[in-house]
Amino acid sequence: MDMLPSAPAGSPMLESLPAAPLLTREFDSDPAGVYQRLRHTYGPVAPVALMGAPVWLVLGYAEVLEVLRNESVWRRDVRYWRARAQGTLPPDWPLLAGYEVRQTMFMDDEEHRGARQTHNTALAPFQNGQSPQGWELRAAVARYTDELVAALATESGPTGYADLCAQYSRPLLLMVTTKLFGFPDDLGDELVTDLWQMLDGGEEAGPATGRALAAMTRLAAHRRAEPGDDLPSHMLFADPGLSDEQLGRELFMNAVYLNDITNTMVLNTLLEVLLGNAAVRRSLSVGQLEETLNRAVLVNPPTANMPFRFAARDVRLGNFWIRAGDVVLPSAAGAHRELMAGDSAGIAQSVLSTRAHLGWGAGPHQCPGAARELGTMIVTTAVGRFFEHFDQAELASAPDQLPWRSGPMVRGLRHLPVYYELNQHSRARAQLPAAPASRGQDGTGGAGAVDGSAPGSRGRRGLFSTMRRMMPGGR
Repeated sequence: MDMLPSAPAGSPMLESLPAAPLLTREFDSDPAGVYQRLRHTYGPVAPVALMGAPVWLVLGYAEVLEVLRNESVWRRDVRYWRARAQGTLPPDWPLLAGYEVRQTMFMDDEEHRGARQTHNTALAPFQNGQSPQGWELRAAVARYTDELVAALATESGPTGYADLCAQYSRPLLLMVTTKLFGFPDDLGDELVTDLWQMLDGGEEAGPATGRALAAMTRLAAHRRAEPGDDLPSHMLFADPGLSDEQLGRELFMNAVYLNDITNTMVLNTLLEVLLGNAAVRRSLSVGQLEETLNRAVLVNPPTANMPFRFAARDVRLGNFWIRAGDVVLPSAAGAHRELMAGDSAGIAQSVLSTRAHLGWGAGPHQCPGAARELGTMIVTTAVGRFFEHFDQAELASAPDQLPWRSGPMVRGLRHLPVYYELNQHSRARAQLPAAPASRGQDGTGGAGAVDGSAPGSRGRRGLFSTMRRMMPGGR
């Protein structure tokens, strides 16, 4: 029987290496530069300090895939973390509260596979556009986008200024979560704020996690007593043995992804369009919305650094030996930089590049299929319908002045300020004055002109013509 390898005597331990803090002002403003410097200094795996804890940051694409795919070596269960088990990690370490929540994301092997199957079964009706639940959810997402644009127009007028985070993406995801979860509106922004604080760390991370969990556990108890056609009820149908506490923890995880990760994916995609990313705009202009999302995620993945893995045994990774119990932080953003630079033995070839992004993870713990399809539908609907409503939209801030929320895991915008001009069709729906016909680029009063057809019939025609004018040289 082969002996498992062990780190050679004299090879450096993580705790003995000089590890500079990852979360610095430089990282906030230029994370790509930080990743590049670490890669140049250490190779595809680098020692860093994360809020005072030593962590291996995995930057190479091949190395990240190895960590994500090899479940026998790289574990998700926080109980493998040696520093936690030995008491050298402070119990109030800012991110620990989130990792202590025992839910699917932090399970391994059969326990993980069973919980994952429950999620896929429960989400399937909502993901399937042919089922009553799926059709209704898709119609609701589209309706919510229209309602939010109408509210924006009523508040700020047919032309003006808007914060697409506060006035579009964040309320949209809260509305979707409210419908999917079947919970009352009064959970609202307080829940979203708690989820942000948990993921960003800091003094409020622990209390915020507790509040969000308590809210989800109350919802689980309510849905057990009064089942409905919603995700909590379908999870109980799929696994009646779930306790209120267990179901609350699973709902908590889903709420994190819907209200934080998906919201960030919407904003990051909108931003790449507004910044003039030619590949992203080209995909959008021809209606390839999923390709638009893929290309935006390659440039700026919402989960820039993915959840921890813990080494089950000594293993060589990059230029270092990782000891059993060490924690590694796989960096999607670092791996994507390598992809786009063409440094990964041909992985960045155009036929594969957009399919190779790690926005949904990879390996046994990648986002479940039903959840991935659902998330894609929400993001593409939010992005596509936004550009159906506007003749013009441009950043109201210099790109280097945008307010990034750059935490240990998520990199997204706190605000996305834009100047906008609604098209004629959307003005009519919001009962606002029409724009002068002379603004039209095509001799018909503009691509957004009302043509007498039923609301919503412009569909992709409006998207295409609007995007053609917004493309460089299209005006």
